[in-house]
Amino acid sequence: MQKRIRIATRKSPLALWQANFVKSQLLKHHPELIIELVPMTTQGDQIIDRSLSKIGGKGLFVKELENALLNNEADIAVHSMKDVPMHLPPGLIMSATLPRGSIEDAFVSEKFHTLESMPIGARVGTSSARRKTLLQRQYPHLESVDVRGNVQTRLKKCETGEVDALILAAAGLERLDLSSKITQRLSIDEWLPAPGQGAVGVESRVDDFSIHHYLQSINSQDTWDMVTAERALSRELNGGCGVPLAAYAMLESDELFLRAWWVSPDDQRFSYAEARKHRSRAETLGEEVANAIKQSTHSRHTS
Repeated sequence: MQKRIRIATRKSPLALWQANFVKSQLLKHHPELIIELVPMTTQGDQIIDRSLSKIGGKGLFVKELENALLNNEADIAVHSMKDVPMHLPPGLIMSATLPRGSIEDAFVSEKFHTLESMPIGARVGTSSARRKTLLQRQYPHLESVDVRGNVQTRLKKCETGEVDALILAAAGLERLDLSSKITQRLSIDEWLPAPGQGAVGVESRVDDFSIHHYLQSINSQDTWDMVTAERALSRELNGGCGVPLAAYAMLESDELFLRAWWVSPDDQRFSYAEARKHRSRAETLGEEVANAIKQSTHSRHTS
């Protein structure tokens, strides 16, 4: 009897690309599988006129998909890892991460060639607290504007002049064959990415061991280790869509080099930390860098 796997996914073009990518990789390793997509609309997709921090956070992009797993309406769910909350519902587990895509942020504009060339008062669209913080710190003369919706919806706002530019994840544009829209790739030295940016993850039920077997064949251990460190840090710092937080774990041979920064809710304290550890200690690395940030913030606050 052939094994059937049902993939819960959002209906946006990027989410469907990710789900089909997981499907293709599973079939590459296990051609005997029957795989079907279960497209769903999440609350995060429905409510696009308010910032995520005001309506419940990025978890709104995964809640319905997780419910489908818990109700046995799907066998796996595919997510952008930067959208996955730090704490999963009881009974669910992240089982695999696919090879990571680009981690950079991309500047997109119909009018300007670079972010640096934008004039006073120009409007830059983004819904990310991290990107807004970087804009405010590096380009205080620019105005950040909340822009929600899928990639195509955001691009339309730029094309029609509602905003003068956008900052988006380069990986999403590349996966949708929209690389030509990228005007400038922003340096990760100045624009450290969000934890999990560029990575696609697969969630499943804890006790579904046959599914775990199939998913292990498509898991990228390099991506898994990098994202493990980044998410451990984010978890320790209570990271979410309303928290300006950046983290990137670079794999150098068998060593992870994790860099991160965090900004306090009152926007008064900016803390940066970095550290290295063997990849087998990814979780500990994330916790260590998070604690360094906490200590730095505490010492500044009490001094």
